[in-house]
Amino acid sequence: MTREEAKKLAEKLVSKMSVEEKASQLRFDSPAIERLGVPAYNWWNEALHGVARGGTATSFPQAIGLAAMFDDALLEEIADAIATEARAKYNALSAEGDRDIYHGLTMWSPNINIFRDPRWGRGHETYGEDPYLTARCGKAFVRGLQGNGEHLKTAACAKHFAVHSGPEELRHHFDAKANPKDLEETYLSAFKELVTEAEVEAVMGAYNRVNGEPACANSVLMEKLRGEWNFQGHFVSDCWAVRDFHEGHKVTSKPTESVKLALESGCDVNCGCTYQHIMDAYTKGMISEDVISRAAVRLFTTRYLLGIMGNGSEFDSIPYSEIESPEHLKLSEKAARESCVLLKNNGLLPLDPEKCGTIGVIGPNANSRISLIGNYHGTASRYTTVLEGIQDITANKCRILYSEGCHLYKDRTEPLALAGDRLAEAVAVAKNSDTVILVLGLDETLEGEEGDTGNSYFSGDKKDLLLPESQQILAEKVLSLRKPTVIVLMAGSSIDISEAQESADAILLSWYPGAGGGKNVAELLFGLCSPSGKLPVTFYQNSALAEMPDFTDYSMTNRTYRYYTGTPLYPFGFGLTYGDTSVSGLQADRDKATVRVKNSGSRKTEDVLQLYIHDEDSEFAPVNPILCGFRRISLLAGEEIEIELPIDPNAFTVIDSEGKRIPGSGKWTLYAGFGGPDSRTEELAGKQAFSVTIHQNI
Repeated sequence: MTREEAKKLAEKLVSKMSVEEKASQLRFDSPAIERLGVPAYNWWNEALHGVARGGTATSFPQAIGLAAMFDDALLEEIADAIATEARAKYNALSAEGDRDIYHGLTMWSPNINIFRDPRWGRGHETYGEDPYLTARCGKAFVRGLQGNGEHLKTAACAKHFAVHSGPEELRHHFDAKANPKDLEETYLSAFKELVTEAEVEAVMGAYNRVNGEPACANSVLMEKLRGEWNFQGHFVSDCWAVRDFHEGHKVTSKPTESVKLALESGCDVNCGCTYQHIMDAYTKGMISEDVISRAAVRLFTTRYLLGIMGNGSEFDSIPYSEIESPEHLKLSEKAARESCVLLKNNGLLPLDPEKCGTIGVIGPNANSRISLIGNYHGTASRYTTVLEGIQDITANKCRILYSEGCHLYKDRTEPLALAGDRLAEAVAVAKNSDTVILVLGLDETLEGEEGDTGNSYFSGDKKDLLLPESQQILAEKVLSLRKPTVIVLMAGSSIDISEAQESADAILLSWYPGAGGGKNVAELLFGLCSPSGKLPVTFYQNSALAEMPDFTDYSMTNRTYRYYTGTPLYPFGFGLTYGDTSVSGLQADRDKATVRVKNSGSRKTEDVLQLYIHDEDSEFAPVNPILCGFRRISLLAGEEIEIELPIDPNAFTVIDSEGKRIPGSGKWTLYAGFGGPDSRTEELAGKQAFSVTIHQNI
């Protein structure tokens, strides 16, 4: 079904509705119109890394981990699996008359905001700090969710439009100010690509104001979206964001004025309660029937495109047995293995269970289910923690000792105990072990959305980049014993683990690897496969916060790898493997790069070949080379191959101070490597990126 065909059906249906009936359909919880055969529909569903909040579903790694795969082909497969499960649920539950929240086919994902500040609690919902990587991942996710059939498999939603990345506690009244260059280069570029190239069906507006106007009724943003980019889908407010017009931002004085501003600006469906005042605004002559009809037509166009208006779709026969199918669980395991990032290894990894003796597994995240799943998650039928994964893989081969070590962030695990009530046990476990695996980090109670899960401090944002004090004390105690020690870090953002970098033998970052991810972390630790993930964000030292603009300042100065002038703890794009991969040759023109790569190691491995480019003469170029191409590849031990990689066409342009994309200087340096072309990557990986100069006349 074409959009034009769906729109005509929508127009015909809406023309039969009374004003009251049209208005009722602009709420997220749209009621049935029985006389017209319109079923009830709830627009609110979530699919960040699996169908969320609606019961059992396959739990994939958190979005930041999916970005760390640098594998948009796999990400598209994952999104297709999520869409399959969403359809399976919709088919089964609607047949039982259940049309409740989180059971529909309009999935409010992906989150393509830029993770510009490492303190932002919701950063792990994103694909990281780079606009190019974010766009590649976002487009793949949209393609997977929406499919390429006669109907939409599900409807994807690009959020949160726009200039949105904290602070969480201020979002309901905050004005995010971005200059034209940062707006175009950083904050809008992924949205533009999802609209113009992936044809995302929905866009969600953010809570905050952008340069003075609420994001859900922002004239500049709406002109970009509907005008310049020719967006044809529907626009949804973030939840209760329209209420913020009069309660938080004070740009209106009452709900009817907020209704008028939102509807006339083009916000079609309201997640919240303010659109319950539509008829009040209409009867007072504040809004016309035409703006109500326009929104209703857009929404029913989407419903017809989904094939859920009695017109049927090719997805109606997807059975409930697709939920947590063996194929989907295998896909989640593959994603978990690809997403983990090896940050350090002095040769301790991979562990051999026959030779490493007694293993002490210590830490508050070692046996935690919560640390597996991130936020916006579904319910798995089975969970495998890191401890359980290690126990399973070493069964009958070595002894495993365990201690929680400390509470995730409190000073004691038992309310009646003294502070540090698990420290002595942790030390005893470590002393009686030949090898220690220390599992530290955060979970959704420490980094997440304001008000979403009762975040323990700072409304979901982090106050600094350090581990909670309880874990710092634990790490110091265990590392001081000088046992062979592996750190497994479970977190969704930059954490300063400088002490571990100095003292631990190996560090594996697992992010939030999904409900069964503990098994896959164990597989990597014990060498069943090689780690191959790369950092989609810079890991800063905590002192770097003093060098950055304030959290409320949306300037990109000294932020993210593109503009940061300091030395990071771990750079964007960094990640080690058990192989020994390197680039041995590079040729390039304006369209593609031909790269010769080799694995000199004794183990097969996957790795991510990366291209970066720097405009040598333009005053508008980012400070550092920027990502412009990547591909995940597999190399046998000793294998040497030649890879052709397309170069992003935008790599040869820059954004000027007025926000216009213009040709670059005519002289660029292109770099190829298995990490970024920076001194810190060279220091950590012991490898230097290859480079060539590209001129305008090529």
